[in-house]
Amino acid sequence: MTIELRGNTKLEMKLVTNHEQLLHAYAVRAICFMDEHGVSARQVYDGNDYQATHAIAYENDEPVGTIRVRWFREFAKLERTSFLPSHRNPWIIKACAHFIFDHCARKGFDTVITHALPRPALLWQRLLDFKVSDKPRFNFVGHEGDYVELVRPIEPPGNAIGLHTDIATLFRVEGEWDEQSGFEANK
Repeated sequence: MTIELRGNTKLEMKLVTNHEQLLHAYAVRAICFMDEHGVSARQVYDGNDYQATHAIAYENDEPVGTIRVRWFREFAKLERTSFLPSHRNPWIIKACAHFIFDHCARKGFDTVITHALPRPALLWQRLLDFKVSDKPRFNFVGHEGDYVELVRPIEPPGNAIGLHTDIATLFRVEGEWDEQSGFEANK
């Protein structure tokens, strides 16, 4: 997905499909969490990165934002959402979040959740229509404040991936389900 910004600047949101892109996502997270907020590397890179889908935002081929998604039975969980200070624009964050919502919905999910401290939780609520769940708040060692759980329904499209999906589509690259791969035999 490409978003027109100011002048000739474009923001491109992609699903991570190679190691270089994953390193870009890690770099953005290191700047945002470790450098800015003093979060330990052990907590930022918590062992869940290889079980997740990552998305990365680029401005003119430079990484500026990232979101990690983990998949659970009843919901997709957005994590490690981070944008460089220069790109913490509500319009950019909203467009990138909707890119992820669309991806989650295409995979058949009808609910996304995230966890946030109260101040960022207000952004998720006001900008992206998340609601605070009834679950008790949670505190991480070394963090100021308690995290709340935020929940948002999404609508899977008619072509959501499911048991009915044809075999060729299920072999395709994540997020590129409508693109025939070079490995498919033409019939």
